Amino acid sequence: MGIVAAMKKAVAGVFRQVTSVLVPLICALLSTVAQAADDLHLDRFRGKVVLVDFWASWCEPCRRSFPWLNAMQAKYADRGLIVIGVNVDPQRADAQRFLHDVPASFEIVYDAAGALATRYEVPGMPSSYVFDTHGNLVSQHIGFRNTAREEREAELLKLLPTATPAGLSH
Repeated sequence: MGIVAAMKKAVAGVFRQVTSVLVPLICALLSTVAQAADDLHLDRFRGKVVLVDFWASWCEPCRRSFPWLNAMQAKYADRGLIVIGVNVDPQRADAQRFLHDVPASFEIVYDAAGALATRYEVPGMPSSYVFDTHGNLVSQHIGFRNTAREEREAELLKLLPTATPAGLSH
């Protein structure tokens, strides 16, 4: 057997080994992505204030809400605010294009089948739901208006624990 034939045989053997490991791994990852909407269990955020925001790529008010959501996540994450965006586009590529134009600095969950939107009885886009530190739904907002930013932030502040000065503990 020549050197080229031996190399081809060796490469083919490595390829079989790699694919035997990678194919099941890729299938498992794709399964996880497809089920992402089913994995939104808010009980994992006990002790945190959670803002769940339903959005879609075609939603113009969503484009205005994302900068505010990003700002709230950045400003209050250390006080226990968790922002989760739930995308309801049937095609994930549409959501990805939106996120390319309007990036999110918070967790995104994909709900292409609409399971979460149905569970939350989402009436329009965007729709946001605010949960207190005990997991109780305390408010719901439909749409987004820049004029309501301060009011919405004040609502979050009432729910968030006060900041502890650096270096001090309870």
